[in-house]
Amino acid sequence: MRGNDPDSAAASFEVEAAGGVVIDDGRVLVVHRPRYDDWSLPKGKLDPGETHEQAALREVAEETGHVCALGRRIGDITYTDHRGRSKRVRYWVMTATDGGTGFVPNDEVDELAWVGVESAYALLSYERDRAVLRRALASRPHLPPTGDGDS
Repeated sequence: MRGNDPDSAAASFEVEAAGGVVIDDGRVLVVHRPRYDDWSLPKGKLDPGETHEQAALREVAEETGHVCALGRRIGDITYTDHRGRSKRVRYWVMTATDGGTGFVPNDEVDELAWVGVESAYALLSYERDRAVLRRALASRPHLPPTGDGDS
């Protein structure tokens, strides 16, 4: 585990990552990863010495071109990655604080999309990402937490 993380004693993971659910005006930002041909929430591995919060902000900026403000921590998901390693991803709700003109398609993320909530549920490739989105929206009563009512 990293630094003085209060959750570090709870479990040990081979891969630590962080990311965000970027929400703006009822839309959710999702990314397409060509390596896996999937749609996901922006996230990535921690750099040495980096906190989860720092990694979440950096990874979202790198993958989407958006500078964001960190909001409420949503929670963690854990799973076994494609290489068989145990992985924990810690997520936060985020708000874009800029116009996001910095996105450049690359071999990690070749496309991004601002989509309505229902479309996000349909587009996200993994149930774990849909679960994170549900948690993010649960505290935002003006947005449908279950994927109903896309506008």
